Amino acid sequence: MNQLVFPVLAALFAVGLGSLVGGPQDIDISEAQDALEFAVVKHNRGSNDMFQSQVAKVIRVQRQVVAGFKYTITVQMAKTPCRKNDAANEVCAVYQDPASARPYVCTFTVWSRPWLNDTQLVGEKC
Repeated sequence: MNQLVFPVLAALFAVGLGSLVGGPQDIDISEAQDALEFAVVKHNRGSNDMFQSQVAKVIRVQRQVVAGFKYTITVQMAKTPCRKNDAANEVCAVYQDPASARPYVCTFTVWSRPWLNDTQLVGEKC
């Protein structure tokens, strides 16, 4: 009986202490800002819209250690008045009017291997 109880209690204790080692962990957006900016640039390049979209709200950010870092970032995106071919350094705020902003939710998955100077957008669901 003790041989069965101890492993079960140990597993419950480990799960109760926190998340799985190597599993996704919630983090602050400040720890994934570069990954988010990379994903937004790729998203805008890949969209057929004439206007840029920007992040209106960060919903959830997770990081997982996998031969680098895998970031899963869920955000609310919204349209801006800036055209895609406008100056890259132009600040583009999202429309305040919901009808013009047309908000939508995206989940980006970014894989970063900083020691190789390699960042990839491996998933995008909008």
